[in-house]
Amino acid sequence: QVQLVESGGGLVQPGGSLRLSCAASGIIFSIYDMGWYRQAPGKQRELVASISSRGIINYGDSVKGRFTISRDNAKNTQYLQMNSLKPEDTAVYYCHARLTPRVGSLVYDYWGQGTQVAVSS
Repeated sequence: QVQLVESGGGLVQPGGSLRLSCAASGIIFSIYDMGWYRQAPGKQRELVASISSRGIINYGDSVKGRFTISRDNAKNTQYLQMNSLKPEDTAVYYCHARLTPRVGSLVYDYWGQGTQVAVSS
C-alpha cells in the first residue's frame, strides 16, 4: 500500500512564504512524475507544478517565478517552496505521484490527503 503524506500548510500573510512537503511511503519500485495541484472553493483542481524523474519541471502560469518544486529521490519526497504568496493562492494543495509499486507492475497515480494553505492578512 502506497501513501502520500503532506505537511507544511497553514495560514500566512500576503507576501509570506510556506514550504510544503510530501513523502511517499510503502512498497515503491520507481516514481516517475511528481507534482502539486490545488483546488480553491468553487473552482476546479489545477496544476501548480510538476517534476519528472528526469527533472523536467512545469509550473502553472499563476505561480511562475514565485513557487519552486523539487524532489529528493532517495527519500521519495517532493517539496513546494511558495514565496510571495497572494490571497488567490488560498486553496487545498494536493500532492501527486505516478509510480510503479513493483517491478513489472502497472503505473498508478496516488494522491495525498490535501493540506490547506490560507493567505490572508
